[in-house]
Amino acid sequence: MDVVRELRRALGDGRVLTRREDLLPYSRDASYFEGPLPLAAVIPGSVEEAADVLRIANDAGVPVVVRGGGTSVTGSSIPVEGGIVVSTYGLGSIEEVRPEDGYAVAGAGVRLGELDEALSRVGFMYPPDPSSASAATVGGSIATNAGGLRGVSYGSTRCWVLGIQVVLPGGRILWAGGRTLKRSTGYDLVSLFLGSEGTLGLIARAVLRIAPRPEAVGRAVAYYGSLEAAAGAVAELKRRGLPLLTAEFMDGPSLAAVRDSFGIQVPPGAEYMLMVDVASTRESVSRHLEEVASVLSSASPVSIETTVDPARMEELTRARRGLYPALLGRRSPGQLVVSMDVVVPPSELARTMDEVRSASRSAGFDAVIPGHVGDGNFHPTIYVDQGAMGRARDLILEVGRIALRHGGSVSAEHGIGLEKRELLAEEAGAWLEAMRALKASLDPKGIMNRGKMLEVSQGGRRGAWDPG
Repeated sequence: MDVVRELRRALGDGRVLTRREDLLPYSRDASYFEGPLPLAAVIPGSVEEAADVLRIANDAGVPVVVRGGGTSVTGSSIPVEGGIVVSTYGLGSIEEVRPEDGYAVAGAGVRLGELDEALSRVGFMYPPDPSSASAATVGGSIATNAGGLRGVSYGSTRCWVLGIQVVLPGGRILWAGGRTLKRSTGYDLVSLFLGSEGTLGLIARAVLRIAPRPEAVGRAVAYYGSLEAAAGAVAELKRRGLPLLTAEFMDGPSLAAVRDSFGIQVPPGAEYMLMVDVASTRESVSRHLEEVASVLSSASPVSIETTVDPARMEELTRARRGLYPALLGRRSPGQLVVSMDVVVPPSELARTMDEVRSASRSAGFDAVIPGHVGDGNFHPTIYVDQGAMGRARDLILEVGRIALRHGGSVSAEHGIGLEKRELLAEEAGAWLEAMRALKASLDPKGIMNRGKMLEVSQGGRRGAWDPG
């Protein structure tokens, strides 16, 4: 079968890319991995066209990678064997917004920031908000069970998906779930696709829960000399049941990066910044903010600031969301930036971070460690010189194992991709074979995101596409 010819017959020439210069972007994502050029990159404009693509690929046994915004930092959206990359860009419509029923229907290619902006016009929001929300898509965030800054109060994507339309490898189009909050009708097939990273099928559209946008938001920013003080303060805030919206932290190297990139003033003696938002009413936001400030002050901060000024809050938000780009801007020529992702119970956060920092130093790296202190998720980030990727890979594995020893998980929101296949095998244990059986039942030819997540090289050896 001439696969490219069949794709062009189904989609038209303009939405089947085969020139080298057009394919290069599809061999990279936001990770440090680099894949081979795909045979073709295609941009279906409808679910039916996406089904045609998967049917053609399945008939020919050609691997398929589904790509949203390309924001993966674990290599989950790049090919490892060429094949076909299917962009969800053409599935980018917000089809329904139903505040009265608490849901919206959006195509897989809708950007999360675009969805949130549309919902803001009717006083609602879509709570999952990863730092990459301006580029990350609905489909990609479901496929990785993405989290974000509001995870401490709203949880991850898993909590906000009512239904999905999926295309299976043979081209069959199916719905799972629906438009109601309650449903007791057998196996939860929606959850099967959450975190599946494109290994089971293509997520085409979704029915998403939406939430009323807070009437008022206040922010407290406290600087501490130790993480234990910051983590203890957040634990007390949660114990008191205060209406937290976010609880973020940045360590000293993180603060240096945003200070240089965004002009954020950092007081002397500050080793950690804790940024806490409360969601409230206009009448109550000042009172709630005072309560938060009182708790934060009891942990002896170096300094503390509270604000309800939108401009000041936007300045601080821009710095927090812009941390990763700021770190990229500080790398030396030829260096890679590797951002890890683990989660532990919040009470274990300080001890786990101490172990991770020690392991990083032993491996020859100075880790930058920001994270979401309210839910125990943090992101050790390192600069890797040419020739040092082997040491970095060993550190990634050790960081995951440290998290497991503290009762956590090897990934909170970034997913598995190419980076953490060995760690998934260690965490999942015997369940890995059950996952493989599920994949085989839905994707018997193994075309969907081949080489990712469930495929662990023999003896832990790196695949040919892995750097280092």
